[in-house]
Amino acid sequence: MTSSIWAFRCKFMKNSGIGEPSVHHALVVIFLEFFAWGLLTMPVIAVLNQTFPDHTFLMNGLVMGIKGILSFLSAPLIGALSDIWGRKFFLLITVFFTCAPIPLMTINTWWFFAMISISGIFAVTFSVVFAYVADVTTVEERSRAYGLVSATFAASLVISPALGAALMENYSDTLVVALATAIAVLDVFFILVAVPESLPDKVRPSSWGTPINWEQADPFAALRKVGTDHTILMQCVTVLLSYLPEAGQYSCIFVYLKLKMSFNTMEVAIFIAVVGILSISVQVTLGYLMRRIGAKHTIILGLILEMTQLFWYGFGSQKWMMWAAGILAALGSITYPAISAFVSIHSTADSQGAVQGMVTGMRGLCNGLGPAMFGVIFYLFNVDLNDEHAAANNTAGSSTDGKWFQVPGPPFMFGGFMVILAILVALFIPEVRGEYSFNSRSPIEKKRVSLDVQYEIEGGPKPTSPLMHSDSLAQL
Repeated sequence: MTSSIWAFRCKFMKNSGIGEPSVHHALVVIFLEFFAWGLLTMPVIAVLNQTFPDHTFLMNGLVMGIKGILSFLSAPLIGALSDIWGRKFFLLITVFFTCAPIPLMTINTWWFFAMISISGIFAVTFSVVFAYVADVTTVEERSRAYGLVSATFAASLVISPALGAALMENYSDTLVVALATAIAVLDVFFILVAVPESLPDKVRPSSWGTPINWEQADPFAALRKVGTDHTILMQCVTVLLSYLPEAGQYSCIFVYLKLKMSFNTMEVAIFIAVVGILSISVQVTLGYLMRRIGAKHTIILGLILEMTQLFWYGFGSQKWMMWAAGILAALGSITYPAISAFVSIHSTADSQGAVQGMVTGMRGLCNGLGPAMFGVIFYLFNVDLNDEHAAANNTAGSSTDGKWFQVPGPPFMFGGFMVILAILVALFIPEVRGEYSFNSRSPIEKKRVSLDVQYEIEGGPKPTSPLMHSDSLAQL
């Protein structure tokens, strides 16, 4: 019976889908999932403040912390399984369970937040999507494709928060939740019917009993293995030091703008839209930028922009300062897709899912520790609210209520110093030989470079709005 079910599932997954697998299928999946969550940006802020009025930032950090840690534990396993059983099946699972909490928002808010935490087990859609993209692109196309994926994510947030805010103010939260649920269902249906399998037949299993490389699926074993490859080690340390504050920042920034910096609902929505549009403009040029200045310098440029915007958020006490920081955040959104492209090139074709899962797992760890770190720092410096209306009475000079560290956003300052360390580490990242010079070479030379890079890999050790960060909102 088990073998019959497995055979039916394999046949269905292999034969279903529209057209040949392409980057466009991945783009639609990402757009629909995060458009659904984008609609809930403003309603979630309101529900968060109503449910946890005394410790809004702290509870936001703890809920996101649990979600992120679960993501860290599960991402390598899901990535390794997708290398064996196919990408489509795991796209279906990750999208379904990531969106599963949405209907609970109007039913029971405590269950809603509990399900958001638990959904971290499957909140690794980007890991599977990046592996899908790696399956259908060549090495020289991959950085541009990853930039398009991140840009599509940003595009999903251009109008969805404003649309959700308008529907909430003119109608009700229930309508917004219903619309978000319908879009999530549409995404699941699209994957089931329209997305073809991208994993080549030669690496698919013939039966359910195909063995799994459990060492590769163990997040801690994966982290230990990172140290055997100098390039991957530098990349992962850079991700840890830069993404930890970034995860904390984006788990609370919209709450911070609305409840602390006196942004109204529509101003927050417009802020998201403008930053999203700028992110799209930057990320679609990622391939050109990496060919022009190299992967290493692209990553460092993104880190410098991130450091600057974190300090600006930390010291800023006026709305225009928040806008300036948001623009820098958009410009700095090139960092993670650049790292993903670099790591992908440094990996073999049959380990893309596991390697991307490992990096996403590192981000998942940051998604757990970052929000919790920000929540605790906000709490220690007494930056919190008893109710939403207190935002109008908050000023930069009183935001710490007499504490010795008189800045509006202490966690952002701490994060800025962490990114300085990330820049220092990134300076030691070696350039992969021949990585982005394909366009200037003949076909024979391209093949030779690809073989050189493949030889180097095979010859040596192988290696995310409030409460909806998943593994993606950092690209905003």
